[in-house]
Amino acid sequence: MSALLSIGDLSILCGAREVLKGISIDLGEGEIVTVLGANGAGKSTLLKAVCGLIPIAAGTVTYAGTPLNKVPAYEIVRRGISLSPEGRRVFPTHTVDENLNLGAFTRRKHKEEIARAKERVHTLFPILKERRSQLAGTLSGGEQQMLAIGRALMSSPKVLLLDEPSLGLAPILVKQIFDIIREINNQGVSILLVEQNAYKALSIAGRGYVLENGRIAAQGIAADLKSDERIQEAYLGGAALKHKK
Repeated sequence: MSALLSIGDLSILCGAREVLKGISIDLGEGEIVTVLGANGAGKSTLLKAVCGLIPIAAGTVTYAGTPLNKVPAYEIVRRGISLSPEGRRVFPTHTVDENLNLGAFTRRKHKEEIARAKERVHTLFPILKERRSQLAGTLSGGEQQMLAIGRALMSSPKVLLLDEPSLGLAPILVKQIFDIIREINNQGVSILLVEQNAYKALSIAGRGYVLENGRIAAQGIAADLKSDERIQEAYLGGAALKHKK
């Protein structure tokens, strides 16, 4: 499978410290690929680099055969890559509908496209249609996560980057969010998923990478990673992972 998104030998600096050290990750068309690791491993930094939000010290990010290293963030969105960030980052004093409209900023002249995108978001997340006039800051945590993902979908991306979508959610909402991620993928969107819930992530992904101290410590088929006791014990929570439903 040829890569739709290819991250090659990527290095990122934070001051003098090298946060990512020669990371290489591929995401094929139609795939879900997950990136796992402890806090501080560099997962969010990786997604920000792909989106053009932080500078690249070395290496390449290539989308559909075109390098993105010098492409500004808004143009990366326009080309088909969108991020749902860690912590949701909704605009609390704007309504749900206004938040969704901001996600379509790069397509603001294409009213029919925006209407279709919003209809799709409302189908995936009916609660957002019900709450469309409500201030985003008054939503529950789960509803805010749905809004963050919905806002990212408003640009009609080919690649969706999800940063910790289950963070802070009750188990029943985690299941709902992962079911929706699978449905988004079934609609033809390739997904690069950063997630601390290793069991859930590896259950829906085709392949996975494990980051440790800015380097790739393991990679492979998701099912193999999930069943590998060495990987479980070292990176994925050990016995707790094996018995988690």
